[in-house]
Amino acid sequence: MNISAKQGERFAHAGLALLLLGLLPLALGPYWLNLVGKYLAFSFVAVGIVLAWGYCGILSLGQGVFFGFGGYAMAMFLKLEASAPELPDFMVWSSVEKLPFWWEPYSSLTVTIASIFLVPIPVAFIFAYAIFRKRVSGVYFAIVTIALSMTLVVLNIGQQGETGGANGITDFSTLLGFDIINDAGKVAIYWVEVVLLLTATTLAALLLHSRFGKLLIAVRDREDRVRFSGFDTAMIKAFIFTVSAVLSSVGGAMFALQAGLVTPSLIGAVTSVELVIYAAVGGRLSVVGAVIGALLVGFMKSYLSEHFPEIWLFFLGGMFIFVVWVLPNGLADLFRKILRVKA
Repeated sequence: MNISAKQGERFAHAGLALLLLGLLPLALGPYWLNLVGKYLAFSFVAVGIVLAWGYCGILSLGQGVFFGFGGYAMAMFLKLEASAPELPDFMVWSSVEKLPFWWEPYSSLTVTIASIFLVPIPVAFIFAYAIFRKRVSGVYFAIVTIALSMTLVVLNIGQQGETGGANGITDFSTLLGFDIINDAGKVAIYWVEVVLLLTATTLAALLLHSRFGKLLIAVRDREDRVRFSGFDTAMIKAFIFTVSAVLSSVGGAMFALQAGLVTPSLIGAVTSVELVIYAAVGGRLSVVGAVIGALLVGFMKSYLSEHFPEIWLFFLGGMFIFVVWVLPNGLADLFRKILRVKA
């Protein structure tokens, strides 16, 4: 069967919507839907990595920073609600007598949601634009981002009284009084997450099929020519990196709701590298492939870490090597070849 690339993209999105809205809710119970929801939280980040790495050539190993920010922002609101009117338990244990000033805005859900979407924008843009203006790219940019994530982990752990330290923020169970750990709560959060994810993948696909999407590919392949044509390539790269950061932050917030906790490991280098593997396995040139990659690797990670705790990391590394060696464009490229999708 020969189909065009645009038709293939439509089929892929329709298939993803059918899987997430129809097949999985019918086939799985609340426990498994909650588990799927955790993997879908990572898929927000994977979609952002497809935009930045696959189409613009920006390999970031620090997406965990923004994923962690979204997770901590949501967890702070949930913890304040669970602890009210007292201070969170870890602050009491650390002899903190007054709520830190930067916690106070997170007593409002509206402010919390706004910060999840808006705070990454200036932070990511200023950081990225300053670096790209210096024409730092490739492996050097990856090193800078992974160093940033490792630094923030150390700072986070060191602030036991304000961030929960190595234990993170845990022990919350309600959202505006609604129980989020019972079966009904898990299912409700799943539906909200799926709607957000399908919206994100649709907007990402529209962006990539626009003139700006073609410009991203041009920057990736011949940045010097794009620059000589009068475009500010640093601005273009900073913009798409910022979009990726916002998606990561939203994913982190959804993970906090699904998992019921956040820890410094979400910010760290290991999580950031895993997120790149999700995108690579699914297909770094496919938005839908990124979601499928997150689901597939997530399930394999859970299964192997439970049954083979000593070797699952070797499997994860082996999978990445296999994909780079045999399927450099991931599983999505394999399906394109099977369906004979025309460019």
